Amino acid sequence: MGAVPVQMDLARIIINENSDQHIIFLKEVDGERMFPIVIGIFEATSIDRRVKNQPTARPLTHDLLASVIDALGGELQDIHVNELHNHTYYAKLRVRRDGELIEIDSRPSDAIALAVAVDVPIYVAEDIIDEAMNQ
Repeated sequence: MGAVPVQMDLARIIINENSDQHIIFLKEVDGERMFPIVIGIFEATSIDRRVKNQPTARPLTHDLLASVIDALGGELQDIHVNELHNHTYYAKLRVRRDGELIEIDSRPSDAIALAVAVDVPIYVAEDIIDEAMNQ
């Protein structure tokens, strides 16, 4: 993981009907810094449904993943956006199981959608925030 992790909140979702680029903004919990991440329509609508408490008739992929983690005896502890290379963010799902912390590679959009679904903290490495804000 990069530098010190900073807790972030999902501040805004922009779903652009005329484009396949949708944007979420993460804002630090105890500060003013905020930055965008471009995501796909599936993740954007999944996050948007969760934020608006809109139920679905059947579990969506992020609900399924949460159920699988739970059924296998794990608990999603948090997610970390921990790398940025060539304008691409990388994240980890951090699952606690039997006292062990398991880190699973994830696209940030999927990790954030899962964090919103399960209501766990979102962390971003300090150096990633600085780099993202200077792009």
